[in-house]
Amino acid sequence: MTNHKLPQTIAIAGAGLLGRLLAWQLQRAGINITLFEAGSFTPDTPQTIRAAAFTAAGMVAPLSEAVVSDEGVYRMGIFALQQWPMWIAQLPATEAPLFFNNGSLVVAHQQDTSELEQFERELGFVLPGCKGYQHVNQHEIHQLEPDLHSNFHSGLFLSEEGHVNNREFLRLIGDELISQGITVREHTPVDVFPGKIVTENGEENFDLVIDCRGLGAKKQLRNLRGVRGETLHVETKEIHLQRPVRLMHPRYQLYVVPKPNHRFIIGATQIESEDRSPVTIQSNLELSSALYTLSPAFAEARIIEMDTNLRPAFMDNLPKVTITDGLITANGLFRHGYLLAPAVVENVLAHILKKPEPIFSALLNHH
Repeated sequence: MTNHKLPQTIAIAGAGLLGRLLAWQLQRAGINITLFEAGSFTPDTPQTIRAAAFTAAGMVAPLSEAVVSDEGVYRMGIFALQQWPMWIAQLPATEAPLFFNNGSLVVAHQQDTSELEQFERELGFVLPGCKGYQHVNQHEIHQLEPDLHSNFHSGLFLSEEGHVNNREFLRLIGDELISQGITVREHTPVDVFPGKIVTENGEENFDLVIDCRGLGAKKQLRNLRGVRGETLHVETKEIHLQRPVRLMHPRYQLYVVPKPNHRFIIGATQIESEDRSPVTIQSNLELSSALYTLSPAFAEARIIEMDTNLRPAFMDNLPKVTITDGLITANGLFRHGYLLAPAVVENVLAHILKKPEPIFSALLNHH
């Protein structure tokens, strides 16, 4: 691969969010793509280790995540809010929308209003002068989300936030990859090297290799770690939400994200552990009880799934793109998968397709 010629063949290791997005866009650019996946390519296959993108709630929340990260994450998140609708417009139309841009709502019970105030102080510290949110009172909260409990007297409406119907998106883009003729090699763990993929059957050479394996790359990325997250999925016709709702609490920040077909995802614990075992009783109780305090109508909701996964993260919890001759590594989305994936993908595409680098490239690149 020279500086003047695009690669003709690219191997992508990992068919999670980054791998699928890159395979899709690079194939559209006329490059021959082979996509390797250690598990099943169909993420809802039982008894398989699934990509963190499947477990995630799909939030694109630059303001909320800036509070626990930095301004760079916010900037990449604002880019994501612009990029997701553009990508989704390139896919076949679906009955249910794949992207929602209705903002999000942050609330706290009266005894926990100090947590809400602390959230706003930290937001102002990271993003001085930010105008992407507004204070809302009890009446305004009811106007935004009539089905929430009436005892919420104050909150913040974050207008610069959205969410993706992530599981349907992963399914749809998977179908699109197959229809594009991309070679998908599932149940094929790999080791990656510049210009080379090694499987149990031997070596295969490519013009370029892109490593998007998430935690599967830990053997080669020694500073990568897994952070356990647990989510609860419920179904009820008794309550309707227009947007994600966050509940501030001294021990945890619960979020509830509405999904099609009267479903909701509730999360998320964040535990420094690489344990993939099922959800604990303690986590289930905390998530369920906090959900009930948002609205008593959730008491009759049916639990349809409890899920756990490991988010790939570096020590600073920020993503990294490492570019060397014949190999690009993109990893470390942590809990910001749908927020940061567009920036990471556009950064990698700019390098491969010889396009101007996005303004946030300096935040990602490690040569």
